[in-house]
Amino acid sequence: MYRLTAIATTVAILAAPVAQARDLALAYFMGPKHPMNAAVFTPFAEKLAELSQGALTVTQFPGGALNSAPPKQYSILRDGVADIVFHPPGYTAQLFPVTTSVTTPGICDSALECTEALWRAYDVVEKEFDAKILAVWANDPHVIYTKDKPVRVLEDMAGLIVRVSSAQDAPFIEAQGASAASQPVSVVNQNLANGVIDAIAIDPSANLSFKLDEPANYITTNVPGSVTSFALLMNKGIYDSLSDEEKAWVDEASGKWLSMRGAETYHELAIKGIETARANGVEIITLNDEERARWEAAIQPALDQWEASVVGQGLTGAEVKALMKGE
Repeated sequence: MYRLTAIATTVAILAAPVAQARDLALAYFMGPKHPMNAAVFTPFAEKLAELSQGALTVTQFPGGALNSAPPKQYSILRDGVADIVFHPPGYTAQLFPVTTSVTTPGICDSALECTEALWRAYDVVEKEFDAKILAVWANDPHVIYTKDKPVRVLEDMAGLIVRVSSAQDAPFIEAQGASAASQPVSVVNQNLANGVIDAIAIDPSANLSFKLDEPANYITTNVPGSVTSFALLMNKGIYDSLSDEEKAWVDEASGKWLSMRGAETYHELAIKGIETARANGVEIITLNDEERARWEAAIQPALDQWEASVVGQGLTGAEVKALMKGE
């Protein structure tokens, strides 16, 4: 009898379904040495593997291996080309008007503050994405990189073609007398060098990743600048197909703590980006308080118009701003 019971138990064990490890493809268009890999992508992957004891793993596909057009990151996620993507919502700003509202001057003043702002408004931010948000964060406010013309006063912006990160930023750049051009960050170094654009409005950390101090001779700081938002997203179908236990692993390996890591890294790199540019011979121009006030006055009508407009989900700009500022 004992022998039969032992045999039956063995057969039952062999017949039981074996949990299959699942590997998730994470796509991003930067190189593997980009700071967000060490700050966000790898910590998520390592935490997920640890929590799941190897049942859920992540394989990275950097450098455009799955998609060479950065604005299509969200599309390849929804189409199932990748399971997880890094996507700056500003590249498809029309889909994410609430999320990209964090770029509006005056909402926040640093990567940390802006990431907190996104999380204060998370309930409405989340509704814009047909995806599971693993992290959403921001960088420091932009500075102005120029090659041929130093920007020392507001009038120096007149007539410049300025690359912006999002269409959301365009009204504020244009209120300063310039023309806005939305372009992926992967092309801005070459475009500034070749004169396709006259200036780049981007946070200082970009100098380290994209070597902007090679074409740029001047950087203007303390401008009333916008920030850029970023998101690490998981395909919704993939997330929904997970068991409750697997979802719990993903949830614990992601979220606000991961977002703040991205923000902290961007803030540290913004400081280093300016220091590196200065060391490489770029002239750093800092607007004094009086001159900055002139820039703020110039963009105020555009801010008033944005606050009065319906941004998304029936919310006005003023209402989104209040959510993000916790008012």
